[in-house]
Amino acid sequence: MTAKARTVFVCSACGDSTPKWQGQCPACGAWNTLSALAAPRGAAGRAARPPRAGVPPSLAESLGAAALTEAARLPTGSAEFDRVLGGGLVTGSVTLLGGDPGIGKSTLLLQAAAALAPRVPVLYATGEESLQQVGLRAHRLGLAAGPLAVLAETSVEAIIAAAEAAAARLLVVDSIQTMASGELEAGAGSVTQLRESAARLVEFAKRSGTAVILVGHVTKEGVIAGPRVLEHLVDTVLYFESDAGSRFRVVRAVKNRFGAAQEIGVFAMEEGGLREVKNPSAIFLSRHPAPVTGSVVTVAREGTRPLLIEVQALVDESRLQLPRRVAVGLDANRLALLLAVLHRHGGIALGAHDVFVNVVGGVRLGETAADLPALLAAVSSLGDRPLPGELVAFGELGLAGEIRPVPYGEERLREAAKHGFRRAIVPAANAPRRPLEGLEVVAVARLDEALRAIG
Repeated sequence: MTAKARTVFVCSACGDSTPKWQGQCPACGAWNTLSALAAPRGAAGRAARPPRAGVPPSLAESLGAAALTEAARLPTGSAEFDRVLGGGLVTGSVTLLGGDPGIGKSTLLLQAAAALAPRVPVLYATGEESLQQVGLRAHRLGLAAGPLAVLAETSVEAIIAAAEAAAARLLVVDSIQTMASGELEAGAGSVTQLRESAARLVEFAKRSGTAVILVGHVTKEGVIAGPRVLEHLVDTVLYFESDAGSRFRVVRAVKNRFGAAQEIGVFAMEEGGLREVKNPSAIFLSRHPAPVTGSVVTVAREGTRPLLIEVQALVDESRLQLPRRVAVGLDANRLALLLAVLHRHGGIALGAHDVFVNVVGGVRLGETAADLPALLAAVSSLGDRPLPGELVAFGELGLAGEIRPVPYGEERLREAAKHGFRRAIVPAANAPRRPLEGLEVVAVARLDEALRAIG
């Protein structure tokens, strides 16, 4: 007898279900995220299913024995991609890669899969394109017709069966939003299908030791579409970032159980696909032929590498009753805080001016080391006084006007000296113990000292 269907309402933000519709999700508090879903009555969840026949019970293992087992990695052939992953793909890991449409997700993964295929069995499963379309892209990218196995399928069960039959060591699923399980009545892309499909692929990866990469769509807010539990299930979450109109792409790790979070890899989109950028500072740093106003170079630390990045500011007399504060690449609330500190402890009022701050290259700086260079750039723009092109600065600004130290200060200074900078304004606590050849370090403890250092 067929089970009678009942209606539940599932939250698209957290995946929680409730028997009746509400304007606000009772689990996560999100508004207008509950949608109706038909579910069979009496359906047992995954946790309530009996163990499969022939599968032995799981045995516990001591932590000491587990810690001695080093995770095997598969190099992808791209040094930048391997850097973001923490050294390569870990066997049995699940990676989620998200980004805007057309940014290069499928291109990057097809290149990585083709590079790995001659060494280990690889299966590239696509639910968005036909085999002919994948072949045309591979031809356009100049990829050799090697042993890479390609499958056009949207059934999770069929993809897992094909991966097991091929003994694949890497499975690429493009994309998770097109996948569906035949045991559920919901359509592909729904909350329940996303959660179930991802859970089955994760279970397959852990059981077989196959590295799995999932491509994820993003919403207009730039986050992975679907329930947040999708990001909790996987081991690594990567995001593709790019400035509008730029040919450069940044892959950022926002979660990584096998490497550093916030690590980035830089690529350039060309006719032959994505090419890794060996020296990212060269694209983020635009060396002007002559010093310009409102421009200061800082040394940011993204993941495990220091990067030289230019911070620009434009201060102009406002004709509005409420002056604008616009920050691109920095937190706008942080900018308002910095301007208040500049007024209180630096004696420079910008209450009647519009202030625009931009991080060159489309990079978003989440650390506080950009506080000092942002204010120095604003002061330079206000007074129309260019700062020396060989000047670099970094430091966190406190509400009391103090310049606080930032991590890895000496490593940042060495990176600046390597690129030919001759003067650095840094927090007093970040001053190196030994002088660096060719670099004059000006250690400051308070904001007024830093302002006097630039004249």
